[in-house]
Amino acid sequence: MSASVTARRLAAASLAAGALVSLASLPASADDHRARPKVEISNVQYDSPGRDDRSNRSLNREWVELTNTTRNAVNLDGWTLKDRSGHTYTFDHYRLAGRATVRIHTGEGRDTRTDLYQGRRNYVWNNDSDTATLRNDRGRFIDDYSWGSNRHHGGSRH
Repeated sequence: MSASVTARRLAAASLAAGALVSLASLPASADDHRARPKVEISNVQYDSPGRDDRSNRSLNREWVELTNTTRNAVNLDGWTLKDRSGHTYTFDHYRLAGRATVRIHTGEGRDTRTDLYQGRRNYVWNNDSDTATLRNDRGRFIDDYSWGSNRHHGGSRH
C-alpha cells in the first residue's frame, strides 16, 4: 500500500470519526433545548394601582404574567409561582397554549384560559422589593423576576 493511500484512509477515518462525534452530540443538545419549556415571567404588576385597601378588586390588580414563547402548549400542572416570603401558588390542571400569556391574579375570581386566581385575601408581592420565582413540577428553576433592591431578571432569556 502506498503512503498516499494510507494518508487518504487516515484522513477519511479522522473525518468520519469527527462527523460521528458531531452527530452524537447534536441530538443531545437538540433534545435539551426541546425538553425545556420556554415559559417565562413576562411581566409583574406588584403595586396594585390605586389604594391598597385589600378589596378583591385591588388584590386582582396585583398579578404576574407568564408567556409561553413556543408554538407548543405546555402543561403547567404542578408548577409553582412563589415570592421571597414563601407564598406559593401551584398550577392545577392548566395548559398554557403556544404563544399565549396568562395572568395569575392575587385575589379571588373564576379561572379562564387567560386569567387564573390565587384566591388570597392579602397581597403577595411586596411593593418595595420582591422576587417572583417560577419552578416546574419537578421543582426545577424556570425563571424569576425581581424588583426593588434585588432587581434582576433571570431565566433562559438573560
